Amino acid sequence: MSTPFPFTAVVGQDDLRLALLLNAVSPAVGGVLVRGEKGTAKSTAVRALSALMPEVPVVSGCRFSCDPAAPDPACPDGPHEPGTGVARPARMVELPVGASEDRLVGALDIERALSEGVKAFEPGLLADAHRGILYVDEVNLLHDHLVDLLLDAAAMGASYVEREGVSVRHASKFLLVGTMNPEEGELRPQLLDRFGLTVEVAASREPDQRVEVVRRRLAYDDDPAGFAARWADEEAAVRARIVAARTLLPSVRLGDGALRQIAATCAAFEVDGMRADIVMARTATALAAWAGRTDVLAEDVRQAALLALPHRRRRNPFDAPGLDEDRLDQTLEEFGEGSDDEDPDPDGPGGGGQPPSDGPDEGQGPGEGAGDSGARPEAGEGGEPQASGGGAGEQQPARAAEPFRTKVLSVPGIGEGAAGRRSQARTEHGRTTGARRPQGALTKLHLAATVQAAAPHQRARGRSGRGLVVRRDDLRQATREGREGNLVLFVVDASGSMAARQRMGAVKGAVLSLLLDAYQRRDKVGLVTFRGSAAEVALPPTSSVDAAAVRLQSLPTGGRTPLAAGLLKAHDVLRVEGLRDPARRALVVVVTDGRATGGPEPVALAGRAARLFAAEGVASVVVDCESGPVRLGLAGQLAGELGGTAVTLDELRADSIAGLVRDVQGTSRRAA
Repeated sequence: MSTPFPFTAVVGQDDLRLALLLNAVSPAVGGVLVRGEKGTAKSTAVRALSALMPEVPVVSGCRFSCDPAAPDPACPDGPHEPGTGVARPARMVELPVGASEDRLVGALDIERALSEGVKAFEPGLLADAHRGILYVDEVNLLHDHLVDLLLDAAAMGASYVEREGVSVRHASKFLLVGTMNPEEGELRPQLLDRFGLTVEVAASREPDQRVEVVRRRLAYDDDPAGFAARWADEEAAVRARIVAARTLLPSVRLGDGALRQIAATCAAFEVDGMRADIVMARTATALAAWAGRTDVLAEDVRQAALLALPHRRRRNPFDAPGLDEDRLDQTLEEFGEGSDDEDPDPDGPGGGGQPPSDGPDEGQGPGEGAGDSGARPEAGEGGEPQASGGGAGEQQPARAAEPFRTKVLSVPGIGEGAAGRRSQARTEHGRTTGARRPQGALTKLHLAATVQAAAPHQRARGRSGRGLVVRRDDLRQATREGREGNLVLFVVDASGSMAARQRMGAVKGAVLSLLLDAYQRRDKVGLVTFRGSAAEVALPPTSSVDAAAVRLQSLPTGGRTPLAAGLLKAHDVLRVEGLRDPARRALVVVVTDGRATGGPEPVALAGRAARLFAAEGVASVVVDCESGPVRLGLAGQLAGELGGTAVTLDELRADSIAGLVRDVQGTSRRAA
């Protein structure tokens, strides 16, 4: 077994270490979500924590780690008689991003259940993690249905496995730790709320601290055992402090004054529901126990708010995480007055005392491409010339209009990509559409098809009584149809004609709305822009729609309209992405007024580029941004060459009457 990096040797990252330790003291806090850039010791700190956890007494031979003092009466390996059991180190179980549902919750052998009447259950990672740590690296890349199962088990303290009427339940209580890089996409708010605490981590910008990080890491890599031995005393002291805090925790008193501050803080920051209040109360109590006190102070409430509220304030992926600390202090001060007089204990804290420790006392070491500069300024619709890309007179980035709910844009046909909410696809979850012979392990039984396959052979199999003889060859796997996430590639015209009459603000608002829709439907997004004499990939395909929103907000405009360059650049992006993820289908959204003025023979070249998409069957939509009383209809012509459809900015809205009439008319023509 490899020697983990010592927890007390982690340089800096005080909030991360404190959040992990509070969950070690009180698992009821609800786990930690660690957000931060790559290379910030997220995984190192989590793995190091497992070595600090006290040993766990378990029933000998129980696969579900039952406590011998109070064994689970419903344990699948039970019943167990209360006894002494054996002690073992607390486990840290890692959930891979590509794990299947059966690997997470366990596998029930349906074949044996049907043919032999035996309830055979193979425990999954949720059983292995019981009374230990469950670590999910890159939790934001985990399939949504797995995250739902994971958080349900964490909330209920039990896991339920059901297959065709056969069910198994076992206890599953664990310290849940998830890490993620926000650049790769966000968790949806409902899932963020299920994590007790969140911590933002970043690499230090202090040279001395960075030097210490490198020095310790090199020393550990050269001699892991020797490096760990040098930190053994600090590790033992923190381990003893965790045990002492756990013992003290039931004696910690949360007074009415502290409860009022917690409630007032959650109300002031307009967090949804009551989970934030409960998590703050548990966190403040754990902070007091960690500091060796039996009373919760105002400082505990403040620290609890900084850990429990930032991720609960986000309403959509474009909201920046974090809390206004001045507002927090003002709220705590306003609702902290008079709490001493109302406290029934004359020896209560009164808002004073030492602040809680931020972590272990020991071992705290320094813990856009420009357009063609020679391009001729292009006149906008208002008659004023627009500055060419990269020139001194370049248009300032326009402010995006408010986002709105958009129409559903989808890829036709049936795909087999990653689970999502946009286009039809064959998936593991969804409505049953048919049956087939299993390819590998049977996961979803189609009972009717299985019976139908077994029925013709009953006489030959010598069936007796009323039973049905089912053999392995009779089993049928259910085929299901659900929704997939797509790659939505935005190709945005940022030329001078788009800047006329402040049109770019409306365009950005529309793209922002489509980005929000992509976030809700679990899509990957990419952004290609074109202006001046060239196109550029402003954002390679990613799951982080907020990164796309940031690039969009700062998008400059001006210059000619190299439409062909934009389409060819988008085609190249799709080619590369198709090699990386061939199962994910693409939807190209071209946002333009349809003009083509950049390069030689711009109109003919744009047409040829568009027909590449049509020839390859790439789904596309042109958002027609042309405005004014006289319209040329160039966007509609572009949509025809792409083999896609065109919608105006007004028709893009989900509540648009014009869009509704247009859809009905289109449906009628297809029916005819």
